[in-house]
Amino acid sequence: MDHISDSFLETNVPLLVLIEAAKSGNEKEVKEYAQVFREHANKLVEVANLACSISNNEEGVKLVRMAATQIDSLCPQVINAALTLAARPQSKVAQDNMDVFKDQWEKQVRILTEAVDDITSVDDFLSVSENHILEDVNKCVIALQEGDVDTLDRTAGAIRGRAARVVHIINAEMENYEPGVYTERVLESIKLLSETVMPRFAEQVEVAIEALSMNPPQPFEENEFIDASRLVYDGVRDVRKAVLMIRTPEELEDDSDFEQEDYDTRSRTSVQTEDDQLIAGQSARAIMAQLPQEEKAKIAEQVESFRQEKCKLDAEVAKWDDNGNDIIVLAKQMCMIMMEMTDFTRGKGPLKNSSDVINAAKKIAEAGSRMDKLARAVADQCPDSACKQDLLAYLQRIALYCHQLNICSKVKAEVQNLGGELIVSGLDSATSLIQAAKNLMNAVVLTVKASYVASTKYQKVYGTAAVNSPVVSWRMKAPEKKPLVKREKPEECQTRVRRGSQKKHISPVQALSEFKAMDSF
Repeated sequence: MDHISDSFLETNVPLLVLIEAAKSGNEKEVKEYAQVFREHANKLVEVANLACSISNNEEGVKLVRMAATQIDSLCPQVINAALTLAARPQSKVAQDNMDVFKDQWEKQVRILTEAVDDITSVDDFLSVSENHILEDVNKCVIALQEGDVDTLDRTAGAIRGRAARVVHIINAEMENYEPGVYTERVLESIKLLSETVMPRFAEQVEVAIEALSMNPPQPFEENEFIDASRLVYDGVRDVRKAVLMIRTPEELEDDSDFEQEDYDTRSRTSVQTEDDQLIAGQSARAIMAQLPQEEKAKIAEQVESFRQEKCKLDAEVAKWDDNGNDIIVLAKQMCMIMMEMTDFTRGKGPLKNSSDVINAAKKIAEAGSRMDKLARAVADQCPDSACKQDLLAYLQRIALYCHQLNICSKVKAEVQNLGGELIVSGLDSATSLIQAAKNLMNAVVLTVKASYVASTKYQKVYGTAAVNSPVVSWRMKAPEKKPLVKREKPEECQTRVRRGSQKKHISPVQALSEFKAMDSF
């Protein structure tokens, strides 16, 4: 993946350098740059074949190999066109011939790039891009401090290229999904990266290079450059996180990232997966994936029950705009972490070892504590004692289930060696973890509802003082745009008007439950 990320970063630079040398009529330079161009073409083909070797997308692999063959055959023709132009730089025919091969080369490279992107995991690409951008940012800062203008300019160009690749690939990836809350969040993060973060970074790079290029070098705001560089890394990381949040459990399953190092087991008869221990070179998640089918079926039942509870939370939080409402933000965060923990029990998801699950439980506990603090502030301002008591009771449930989840997070799959055959079992610990997550999810749903009801109470009683300083802001999500005038159907015009029923008193919680948002987060 590192090779793929690097090789397709600046695909047109060797070609442009070759053409410039040819236009100047310098045949010696053309021959030198032709060798660089040939090596670049060979690298593209090599990396494309490498991508094919790690992909199981048969149709995509065929397209990649076909595009790589075209690149391989086109390379010597481009070099010949450059040599012809170098020998006759004033010839209009030679220039037109070079332009034709330039366009053809760029077209074939674009086809190859898109074909490789199709068979490459977006998650892996983002992870590698994030790591490389962090490395490049560090190189930029070092070059800045050492006054190395060339390295600064070259590395900053690599950062811009990587960020542009991220934007291009993720925009194309989002076309594969139905529009929704998550896709909107991804597109927002992409827009922020491309329209705000990168222009600021480019501006700071230009200022730094201009200041360092003067004789003597002029002082400038180094901290501004460092902040702009850090924002690029943060922006790419936010894009990756947003993309991961729309992944289904099946898409998150990736056996390639299991640890491959060899570790000695502590016992040959019975061992348990500890925080940093692997069995037969496999992580705890890989061991969980090897549970017997009977246990997998029971775990699947528990997970399905958990998903039903998650749907309730989805429906609840999808009603609200999370801007200015940290309760909704925390509820979403807790939901995503709990999904990862339940995926672990099926041998899937990003959590690999028991230590990862324990850390996830700690994050949930931290989010639960923050939600408790916010909701208690809402309860303190609520004049309705019944609503206040309900909210406090649900907060006690969250604290209880967070503690329960923390205990159950120490999931270990027991592995026994009987007659040379590994027997894996871990049903009890897995089901306990899922049940604890389900209970916590239910408590979060009830807390969100009760927090909203309690918030509406104090606003009416305390008037403008409470409205101007709410703990959290409860704003319904804007609905989808619809025609201002609805076209009436003929049959609707002739319907009989009936008298409405008597107005009944409906409790706030019941009314809130009847409201459904269009999208789930």
